[in-house]
Amino acid sequence: MEKLTQLISMLPLFFLLLPSLSFAGHDYGQALSKSIMFFEAQRSGVLPHNQRVSWRSHSGLQDGKASGVDLVGGYYDAGDNVKFGLPMAFTVTMMSWSIIEYGKQMASSGELGHAMEAVKWGTDYFIKAHPEPNVLYGEVGDGNTDHKCWQRPEDMTTDRHAYKVDPSNPGSDLAGETAAAMAAASIVFRRSNPAYSHELLRHAYELFDFADKYRGKYDSSITVAQKYYRSISGYNDELLWAAAWLYQASNNQYYLDYLGRNGDSMGGTGWQMTEFSWDVKYPGVQTLVAKFLMQGKAGAHAPVFEKYLQKSEYFMCSCLGKGSHNVQKTPGGLIYRQRWNNLQFVTSASFLATVYSDYLVSSGRNLRCDSGNVPSSELLSFAKSQVDYILGDNPRATSYMVGYGNNFPQRIHHRGSSIVSIKANPSFVSCFGGYNTWFSSKRSNTNQLTGAIVGGPDAYDDFADERKNYEQTEPATYNNAPLLGVLARLSGGHGGYNQLLPVVVPAPTRPVVVPAPRPVVTKPHLSPKPRITPSPASKSGPISVEQKMTKSWVAGGRTYYRYSTIVTNKSTKNLKSLNLSISKLYGPLWGLTKSGDSYTFPAWINALSAG
Repeated sequence: MEKLTQLISMLPLFFLLLPSLSFAGHDYGQALSKSIMFFEAQRSGVLPHNQRVSWRSHSGLQDGKASGVDLVGGYYDAGDNVKFGLPMAFTVTMMSWSIIEYGKQMASSGELGHAMEAVKWGTDYFIKAHPEPNVLYGEVGDGNTDHKCWQRPEDMTTDRHAYKVDPSNPGSDLAGETAAAMAAASIVFRRSNPAYSHELLRHAYELFDFADKYRGKYDSSITVAQKYYRSISGYNDELLWAAAWLYQASNNQYYLDYLGRNGDSMGGTGWQMTEFSWDVKYPGVQTLVAKFLMQGKAGAHAPVFEKYLQKSEYFMCSCLGKGSHNVQKTPGGLIYRQRWNNLQFVTSASFLATVYSDYLVSSGRNLRCDSGNVPSSELLSFAKSQVDYILGDNPRATSYMVGYGNNFPQRIHHRGSSIVSIKANPSFVSCFGGYNTWFSSKRSNTNQLTGAIVGGPDAYDDFADERKNYEQTEPATYNNAPLLGVLARLSGGHGGYNQLLPVVVPAPTRPVVVPAPRPVVTKPHLSPKPRITPSPASKSGPISVEQKMTKSWVAGGRTYYRYSTIVTNKSTKNLKSLNLSISKLYGPLWGLTKSGDSYTFPAWINALSAG
C-alpha cells in the first residue's frame, strides 16, 4: 500500500503495536526442536535420506497391497505399529494450525522446514488413502493382533489389513477430520508449494462432501477401531471443524454459511466443553469461529457466531479456574482429566489458550468469565505454566518430554524405542521374543525417543517409569502436535504482528513476499528504517491521519513494505459514518468492511468516539 487518501482503520490498537515478549527459564527453542524430531521416529514407509532419527529404518512397505492400493507411509500413532486414521488426521491438523499461527517464530528458530516436512509426511499418506472422492482408508493394521506382539516396525509380522469407509460404510468423523487436516495443510503450503496446496484443497473439498452427504460414525464401519479410538463425540463436531478449516483455507462463503446454519443443530453453539482432543473438536471449532467473528467476517451470522465465541470462552475460563465449571488440576497445577495419557489434554488446551490470548490482544478484547473480565495475558501465562510443568517444573522435577532436561522417562512404552535398532542388530525379533527379551527388561530403552511427550502423571502428580505402565509412559503423536505452536510462541515471542490478519505462512528458506506496486531497485543492505509518513490533508479537518511504515524487506531485487495507520477523531462528537477510499493497495487489509469501491466501518463497531 503506498498512499492512503482518508482512512484505513479506526482503532489504534489494531496496528502491530504488540510487545515482542519471550520467556526465560526453559529452553523452549530446544524443546521445539526435539518435539518435531519425535515425528521422524513415528514414520512408517520408506524413510528419506535426510532422516535424522537414525535408529529407525523402512517399515510397512506392503501396506495396502492386498487391497490394491498403495498405503505406504503415514505415522504410527503411539507405541505400537498400527496406523489409525482419526488421530493421525488430528495430529496433522494441529501441526498445521501451529505453523499457520506461529510459522514466523518457527522460521526464526530454523525449525519451520522440519515442521512442514512433518505435515507433508502425513498429507502425502492421506492423498494415497483417498483414491476416490467417496472412499477413504482409515486404518492399516489391527490393534488386537498388534498388541499381542512386541516387535520393531521393521520386523512386523502382524496383520496389515486396510480398512476403509465409503457410501455403504460411512465415516463422517474420520472423513471430516481428514478434510480439516488437508484444508489446514493447504494453507501451510500455499506460498512455498502452490500446486501441492491446490491438490490438498481439492481432496479437502471432496472429503467434506463425502462426510456430509453420507453420514455415520466411522467406528461403526471400521469396528476394529472401537477398542482404541472410539468416536464418542460423534461426527457433528468434525463436520463443523472441517467447515471452519475449509473456510479459512478457501474463503468460500458456503463454508461460513454452513457454520452459521448448523451451529445450533450440530452442537457448535450448544456444547460447553472442557476437553479438546482427537475425539472432541467443539472447543477448536468454537475458537476458530470466534476468530472469524473478531475478524469481522460473520456478516449475517454474527448472532450465531457470538454464541460460538461464548462457548469458546467457557472453555478458556474453565482452564483458568474462573468459570462456572472448572477443569480439575493436580496439586502441582496440571490439568487433569484421566489417568490414561492425560498430557494429550494438557497440550491441546494449552494451544487453544495460547492462540486465543493472541486473538484477544489483536482485537483489543478481554476474556469474559463468570468472575469478570480477565486480561488476555492470563491465558498465555496459563499455557506457559502447563508447558513448564511438562518440561520439569513439577513436584517430581521430572521432564515428561523424552530427552529434555536431566530427569526424563527412560522405560517408555514404545516398541521401536525399546528394542535394539535393526541397524545395530538385524536379527529378527519375534512377537513373543520381543516381549520376553525387551518388554520385560528393567533397563532403559535402547533407543532414545527424543521429543516424545509421554502420558504423564496421575491426579496426585505421581508417575511410575515402567514400560508396562502404558497409561503413563506411552507417547502419542497427538500429544506433541499442539505443543509445537505453544513452544514456538514461547520461544519466539509474539512476532509483532496482528494475529487476526490473513494468514501467510513463510516459506522455510525465503521471506514472505507481498507484491509492491512497482519494481524498486535497492541495495540489499540498505533497507529503509521505519518512518512516519505525513498523511494527505484531510477534508474533514477534525480527523487526523498518521501513516507509518512498520516493515520493509528486499527479495528478488524488489522492495516490499507493510504499513499501519492510526486515525484519531479529534472532534468533540461521535463520528457515525465514514466513506473511505484507499489507493494503490496491494496485499491484505484488515480492519474495514468493503462496500462497493470504498470501505466503511468494520462489522464490530458503528461509530468512532470523540478522542
